[in-house]
Amino acid sequence: MKLIGSLTSPYVRKVRIVLAEKKLDYELILDDPWGPATQLAAHNPLGKVPCLIMDESGSLFDSRVIVEYLDTLSPVGRLIPPPGRERLEVKRWEAVADGIMDAAAAAYIETHRRPADKTDPQWVERQMAKIHAALDYMNTQLGEQTYCVGVNLCLADIAVGTALGYVDLRFPNLGWRAKHTQLDRLAEKLNTRPSFANTRPPEA
Repeated sequence: MKLIGSLTSPYVRKVRIVLAEKKLDYELILDDPWGPATQLAAHNPLGKVPCLIMDESGSLFDSRVIVEYLDTLSPVGRLIPPPGRERLEVKRWEAVADGIMDAAAAAYIETHRRPADKTDPQWVERQMAKIHAALDYMNTQLGEQTYCVGVNLCLADIAVGTALGYVDLRFPNLGWRAKHTQLDRLAEKLNTRPSFANTRPPEA
């Protein structure tokens, strides 16, 4: 398998962490979706990372689709429960974590890729409000639990850890840890895992 992506994309990192936890071999192909030489269009009509190229079955895109497929390839460390209440809980955590990444990416693009005179402060404020609300929600939901769902690492934890890492990368002065001590505890634990340590963005 080949994974097309960038080192700073949180969605790519989520997939890379799953690949590491599942002990699956792959080749990482670095690509800048914003650059003129991007090769994504040949594999993903949306021109977005991550994109997983499979040996015989074409390509998959969208991190949520990719990680669900990857979890079926090996019985090692199942990350997504079978259909039922627990699976819904995992997917809910993933949805909130992905929402944080969506909002953080939107705010970063607005403030760093648009001319200053065309930046919309209200748009940025709205995205940051989403991040703060989601952090509050996740911190409350986590409480004193060791992991987001159940007693073992699952996709929910990977998604949350990736989202928190991306917030740190793009908004290092946000200072979310002081108010969200439960999430801070989880993040510190996750960051000691090789899958997280080895995929840390270069700017972090």
